[in-house]
Amino acid sequence: MGGAVMTGAPADVEPLARGVWGVVATPFRGVHCAVDTESLGRLVRHYEAVGATGLTVLGVFGEASTLTASERALVLKTAADETSLPIVAGITSLATAPAIDEIETARAVLGERLAAVMIQVNSPRSDAVVRHLEDIHAATGTPVVLQDYPVASGVTISTDDLLRVIGACSFISAVKAEAPPTAAAIARISAITTASVFGGLGGQSLLDELAAGSAGAMTGFSIPEALVACVNAWLSGDEQGAREVFTPFLPLVNFEQQPKIALALRKDLFARRSFFTERTVRAPGAAFPEQLEPLAISHLEHAEALLAAGTA
Repeated sequence: MGGAVMTGAPADVEPLARGVWGVVATPFRGVHCAVDTESLGRLVRHYEAVGATGLTVLGVFGEASTLTASERALVLKTAADETSLPIVAGITSLATAPAIDEIETARAVLGERLAAVMIQVNSPRSDAVVRHLEDIHAATGTPVVLQDYPVASGVTISTDDLLRVIGACSFISAVKAEAPPTAAAIARISAITTASVFGGLGGQSLLDELAAGSAGAMTGFSIPEALVACVNAWLSGDEQGAREVFTPFLPLVNFEQQPKIALALRKDLFARRSFFTERTVRAPGAAFPEQLEPLAISHLEHAEALLAAGTA
Protein backbone atom coordinates (compact mmCIF):
# COMPACT_ATOMS: atom_id res chain seq x y z
CA MET A 1 0.00 0.00 0.00
CA GLY A 2 1.20 3.55 -0.68
CA GLY A 3 0.89 6.72 1.31
CA ALA A 4 2.47 8.02 4.48
CA VAL A 5 3.33 5.71 7.34
CA MET A 6 0.97 6.19 10.27
CA THR A 7 2.41 7.16 13.63
CA GLY A 8 1.42 5.17 16.68
CA ALA A 9 -2.08 5.64 18.02
CA PRO A 10 -2.46 6.30 21.76
CA ALA A 11 -2.06 2.92 23.41
CA ASP A 12 -5.02 1.37 25.22
CA VAL A 13 -2.82 -1.39 26.69
CA GLU A 14 0.38 -1.23 28.69
CA PRO A 15 3.58 -2.04 26.82
CA LEU A 16 4.79 -5.56 27.53
CA ALA A 17 7.40 -5.53 30.30
CA ARG A 18 11.02 -5.08 29.26
CA GLY A 19 13.51 -7.88 29.75
CA VAL A 20 13.80 -11.47 28.55
CA TRP A 21 10.67 -13.37 27.59
CA GLY A 22 11.89 -16.94 27.28
CA VAL A 23 10.45 -18.78 24.29
CA VAL A 24 9.69 -22.22 25.66
CA ALA A 25 10.41 -25.39 23.68
CA THR A 26 7.93 -28.22 24.24
CA PRO A 27 9.58 -31.48 25.35
CA PHE A 28 8.26 -34.86 24.23
CA ARG A 29 8.84 -38.35 25.55
CA GLY A 30 8.36 -41.92 24.38
CA VAL A 31 7.50 -43.59 21.12
CA HIS A 32 4.26 -41.61 20.80
CA CYS A 33 5.95 -38.25 21.52
CA ALA A 34 3.72 -37.39 24.46
CA VAL A 35 4.14 -33.98 26.07
CA ASP A 36 6.71 -34.38 28.85
CA THR A 37 5.36 -32.19 31.62
CA GLU A 38 8.18 -33.05 34.03
CA SER A 39 10.82 -31.78 31.61
CA LEU A 40 8.71 -28.76 30.78
CA GLY A 41 8.44 -27.96 34.47
CA ARG A 42 12.22 -28.13 34.91
CA LEU A 43 12.76 -25.75 32.00
CA VAL A 44 10.24 -23.10 33.00
CA ARG A 45 11.41 -23.17 36.61
CA HIS A 46 14.92 -22.52 35.34
CA TYR A 47 13.76 -19.52 33.33
CA GLU A 48 12.19 -18.08 36.48
CA ALA A 49 15.24 -18.88 38.61
CA VAL A 50 17.63 -17.03 36.28
CA GLY A 51 15.48 -13.91 36.15
CA ALA A 52 13.36 -14.10 33.02
CA THR A 53 10.66 -11.43 32.86
CA GLY A 54 8.10 -13.85 31.47
CA LEU A 55 7.50 -16.86 29.27
CA THR A 56 6.40 -17.15 25.67
CA VAL A 57 4.63 -20.48 25.38
CA LEU A 58 3.34 -22.22 22.22
CA GLY A 59 5.52 -20.20 19.89
CA VAL A 60 7.05 -21.60 16.72
CA PHE A 61 9.84 -23.26 18.71
CA GLY A 62 7.19 -24.63 21.05
CA GLU A 63 6.00 -26.76 18.08
CA ALA A 64 2.49 -25.51 18.73
CA SER A 65 1.38 -26.39 15.21
CA THR A 66 2.01 -30.08 16.00
CA LEU A 67 -0.03 -30.06 19.21
CA THR A 68 -3.68 -30.91 19.69
CA ALA A 69 -5.92 -28.43 21.45
CA SER A 70 -5.77 -30.46 24.65
CA GLU A 71 -1.98 -30.65 24.43
CA ARG A 72 -1.73 -26.89 24.00
CA ALA A 73 -3.88 -26.43 27.09
CA LEU A 74 -1.67 -28.89 29.01
CA VAL A 75 1.50 -27.01 28.05
CA LEU A 76 0.00 -23.69 29.14
CA LYS A 77 -1.27 -25.14 32.42
CA THR A 78 2.09 -26.72 33.20
CA ALA A 79 3.94 -23.45 32.59
CA ALA A 80 1.47 -21.61 34.81
CA ASP A 81 1.52 -24.22 37.58
CA GLU A 82 5.31 -24.46 37.71
CA THR A 83 6.12 -20.72 37.76
CA SER A 84 4.68 -17.40 38.82
CA LEU A 85 5.78 -15.68 35.61
CA PRO A 86 3.38 -13.89 33.23
CA ILE A 87 2.81 -15.75 29.99
CA VAL A 88 2.47 -14.73 26.35
CA ALA A 89 0.55 -17.46 24.52
CA GLY A 90 1.45 -18.11 20.91
CA ILE A 91 -1.44 -18.44 18.46
CA THR A 92 -0.84 -20.83 15.57
CA SER A 93 -3.68 -19.97 13.21
CA LEU A 94 -3.31 -17.30 10.54
CA ALA A 95 -7.10 -17.16 10.10
CA THR A 96 -9.28 -15.03 12.35
CA ALA A 97 -11.95 -17.41 13.67
CA PRO A 98 -9.59 -20.25 14.66
CA ALA A 99 -7.23 -17.72 16.24
CA ILE A 100 -10.08 -16.47 18.41
CA ASP A 101 -10.82 -20.04 19.49
CA GLU A 102 -7.18 -20.54 20.49
CA ILE A 103 -7.19 -17.32 22.48
CA GLU A 104 -10.34 -18.28 24.35
CA THR A 105 -8.71 -21.57 25.33
CA ALA A 106 -5.58 -19.77 26.53
CA ARG A 107 -7.67 -17.35 28.59
CA ALA A 108 -9.62 -20.21 30.14
CA VAL A 109 -6.39 -21.93 31.19
CA LEU A 110 -4.32 -18.92 32.25
CA GLY A 111 -6.78 -16.31 33.48
CA GLU A 112 -4.91 -13.22 34.70
CA ARG A 113 -1.56 -14.89 33.99
CA LEU A 114 -2.16 -14.28 30.27
CA ALA A 115 -0.14 -11.13 29.56
CA ALA A 116 -0.82 -11.11 25.81
CA VAL A 117 -1.29 -13.34 22.80
CA MET A 118 1.30 -13.54 20.04
CA ILE A 119 -0.28 -13.30 16.59
CA GLN A 120 1.66 -13.59 13.36
CA VAL A 121 1.35 -11.19 10.47
CA ASN A 122 -1.02 -13.04 8.14
CA SER A 123 -0.97 -10.89 4.99
CA PRO A 124 1.44 -8.61 3.14
CA ARG A 125 -1.36 -6.01 3.04
CA SER A 126 -1.59 -3.74 6.06
CA ASP A 127 -5.37 -3.30 5.76
CA ALA A 128 -5.91 -7.07 5.89
CA VAL A 129 -3.70 -7.45 8.95
CA VAL A 130 -5.43 -4.55 10.71
CA ARG A 131 -8.86 -6.06 10.04
CA HIS A 132 -7.64 -9.46 11.33
CA LEU A 133 -6.26 -7.96 14.53
CA GLU A 134 -9.26 -5.69 15.14
CA ASP A 135 -11.67 -8.60 14.81
CA ILE A 136 -9.58 -10.67 17.22
CA HIS A 137 -9.33 -7.86 19.75
CA ALA A 138 -13.04 -7.06 19.51
CA ALA A 139 -13.85 -10.70 20.29
CA THR A 140 -11.29 -11.28 23.05
CA GLY A 141 -10.07 -7.95 24.43
CA THR A 142 -6.59 -9.44 24.82
CA PRO A 143 -3.39 -7.41 24.28
CA VAL A 144 -1.48 -8.49 21.20
CA VAL A 145 2.17 -9.21 20.50
CA LEU A 146 2.47 -8.80 16.74
CA GLN A 147 5.01 -11.23 15.32
CA ASP A 148 6.68 -10.58 11.97
CA TYR A 149 8.39 -13.92 11.25
CA PRO A 150 8.18 -14.70 7.54
CA VAL A 151 10.21 -17.91 7.81
CA ALA A 152 7.44 -19.42 9.92
CA SER A 153 4.34 -17.69 8.54
CA GLY A 154 5.28 -17.63 4.87
CA VAL A 155 4.12 -14.00 4.80
CA THR A 156 6.45 -11.12 3.94
CA ILE A 157 5.29 -7.63 4.78
CA SER A 158 7.22 -4.43 4.11
CA THR A 159 8.40 -2.40 7.09
CA ASP A 160 6.23 0.51 5.91
CA ASP A 161 3.13 -1.68 5.93
CA LEU A 162 4.09 -3.16 9.29
CA LEU A 163 4.34 0.36 10.68
CA ARG A 164 0.85 1.11 9.35
CA VAL A 165 -0.52 -1.90 11.20
CA ILE A 166 1.16 -0.86 14.44
CA GLY A 167 -0.05 2.70 14.08
CA ALA A 168 -3.64 1.59 13.54
CA CYS A 169 -3.87 -0.90 16.42
CA SER A 170 -3.59 0.68 19.86
CA PHE A 171 -4.06 -2.71 21.55
CA ILE A 172 -0.63 -3.95 20.40
CA SER A 173 1.48 -4.21 23.54
CA ALA A 174 4.61 -5.48 21.80
CA VAL A 175 6.09 -6.24 18.40
CA LYS A 176 8.39 -9.17 17.76
CA ALA A 177 10.55 -8.29 14.77
CA GLU A 178 12.08 -11.37 13.15
CA ALA A 179 12.45 -10.32 9.53
CA PRO A 180 16.13 -9.50 8.94
CA PRO A 181 17.69 -7.00 9.12
CA THR A 182 16.03 -6.96 12.53
CA ALA A 183 17.98 -4.06 14.03
CA ALA A 184 16.93 -1.75 11.18
CA ALA A 185 13.28 -2.74 11.61
CA ILE A 186 13.44 -2.35 15.39
CA ALA A 187 14.90 1.15 15.07
CA ARG A 188 12.04 2.22 12.79
CA ILE A 189 9.32 0.52 14.84
CA SER A 190 10.48 1.82 18.21
CA ALA A 191 10.50 5.37 16.82
CA ILE A 192 6.73 5.36 16.15
CA THR A 193 5.21 3.35 19.01
CA THR A 194 5.15 3.10 22.78
CA ALA A 195 4.70 -0.65 22.47
CA SER A 196 7.71 -2.76 23.44
CA VAL A 197 9.77 -4.06 20.53
CA PHE A 198 11.69 -7.32 20.78
CA GLY A 199 13.97 -9.36 18.59
CA GLY A 200 14.14 -13.13 18.50
CA LEU A 201 16.02 -15.54 16.26
CA GLY A 202 17.94 -17.10 19.12
CA GLY A 203 19.70 -13.88 20.06
CA GLN A 204 21.91 -13.76 16.97
CA SER A 205 21.49 -9.98 16.63
CA LEU A 206 20.69 -9.24 20.27
CA LEU A 207 23.39 -6.63 20.85
CA ASP A 208 22.52 -4.74 17.67
CA GLU A 209 18.81 -4.97 18.48
CA LEU A 210 19.38 -3.51 21.95
CA ALA A 211 21.40 -0.69 20.41
CA ALA A 212 18.52 -0.06 17.99
CA GLY A 213 16.03 0.37 20.83
CA SER A 214 14.63 -3.05 21.63
CA ALA A 215 13.03 -3.69 25.01
CA GLY A 216 14.99 -6.90 25.51
CA ALA A 217 14.67 -10.31 23.91
CA MET A 218 11.77 -12.63 23.20
CA THR A 219 13.59 -15.77 22.24
CA GLY A 220 14.97 -19.08 23.39
CA PHE A 221 18.56 -20.14 23.93
CA SER A 222 20.06 -23.17 25.63
CA ILE A 223 21.84 -20.82 28.07
CA PRO A 224 19.09 -18.36 29.02
CA GLU A 225 21.31 -17.09 31.83
CA ALA A 226 23.40 -15.32 29.18
CA LEU A 227 20.36 -13.63 27.63
CA VAL A 228 19.19 -12.37 31.01
CA ALA A 229 22.63 -11.11 32.06
CA CYS A 230 23.10 -9.29 28.75
CA VAL A 231 19.68 -7.65 28.65
CA ASN A 232 19.72 -6.69 32.33
CA ALA A 233 23.11 -5.04 31.93
CA TRP A 234 22.04 -3.14 28.82
CA LEU A 235 18.75 -1.94 30.28
CA SER A 236 20.56 -0.74 33.41
CA GLY A 237 22.82 1.43 31.23
CA ASP A 238 25.89 -0.82 31.20
CA GLU A 239 26.26 -1.34 27.46
CA GLN A 240 29.89 -2.43 27.68
CA GLY A 241 29.04 -4.95 30.37
CA ALA A 242 26.27 -6.35 28.18
CA ARG A 243 28.72 -6.82 25.31
CA GLU A 244 31.29 -8.45 27.56
CA VAL A 245 28.85 -10.91 29.06
CA PHE A 246 27.20 -11.99 25.80
CA THR A 247 30.02 -11.99 23.26
CA PRO A 248 31.67 -15.20 24.60
CA PHE A 249 28.39 -17.06 24.04
CA LEU A 250 28.00 -16.03 20.39
CA PRO A 251 29.69 -19.17 18.97
CA LEU A 252 27.03 -21.28 20.72
CA VAL A 253 24.27 -18.88 19.62
CA ASN A 254 25.36 -19.28 16.00
CA PHE A 255 25.76 -23.04 16.30
CA GLU A 256 22.31 -23.42 17.82
CA GLN A 257 20.52 -21.19 15.32
CA GLN A 258 21.42 -23.15 12.17
CA PRO A 259 18.57 -23.19 9.63
CA LYS A 260 16.30 -26.27 9.58
CA ILE A 261 17.94 -27.94 12.60
CA ALA A 262 17.88 -25.09 15.14
CA LEU A 263 15.12 -26.62 17.25
CA ALA A 264 16.77 -30.05 17.25
CA LEU A 265 20.03 -28.48 18.38
CA ARG A 266 18.37 -26.53 21.18
CA LYS A 267 16.51 -29.59 22.40
CA ASP A 268 19.71 -31.62 22.33
CA LEU A 269 21.47 -28.96 24.41
CA PHE A 270 18.57 -28.80 26.86
CA ALA A 271 18.84 -32.56 27.25
CA ARG A 272 22.59 -32.32 27.84
CA ARG A 273 21.87 -29.71 30.52
CA SER A 274 19.40 -32.18 32.13
CA PHE A 275 16.31 -30.04 31.59
CA PHE A 276 14.82 -32.40 29.00
CA THR A 277 14.71 -36.17 29.30
CA GLU A 278 14.65 -36.57 25.51
CA ARG A 279 15.50 -34.35 22.56
CA THR A 280 12.63 -35.48 20.33
CA VAL A 281 11.29 -33.11 17.67
CA ARG A 282 7.88 -33.92 16.24
CA ALA A 283 7.47 -34.34 12.49
CA PRO A 284 7.90 -32.54 10.19
CA GLY A 285 10.75 -31.02 12.20
CA ALA A 286 14.28 -32.27 11.52
CA ALA A 287 16.01 -34.58 13.98
CA PHE A 288 19.38 -33.90 15.60
CA PRO A 289 22.24 -34.72 13.18
CA GLU A 290 24.47 -37.20 14.99
CA GLN A 291 27.51 -35.88 13.11
CA LEU A 292 27.23 -32.68 15.16
CA GLU A 293 27.45 -34.38 18.55
CA PRO A 294 31.17 -33.59 19.10
CA LEU A 295 30.51 -29.94 18.25
CA ALA A 296 27.51 -29.77 20.57
CA ILE A 297 29.56 -31.22 23.42
CA SER A 298 32.43 -28.80 22.77
CA HIS A 299 30.20 -25.72 22.56
CA LEU A 300 28.34 -26.67 25.73
CA GLU A 301 31.53 -27.39 27.67
CA HIS A 302 32.80 -23.92 26.75
CA ALA A 303 29.51 -22.30 27.75
CA GLU A 304 29.37 -24.15 31.07
CA ALA A 305 32.95 -23.04 31.80
CA LEU A 306 31.82 -19.45 31.23
CA LEU A 307 28.93 -19.95 33.65
CA ALA A 308 31.22 -21.49 36.25
CA ALA A 309 33.55 -18.50 35.90
CA GLY A 310 30.64 -16.15 36.54
CA THR A 311 30.53 -14.69 33.05
CA ALA A 312 26.72 -14.87 33.09
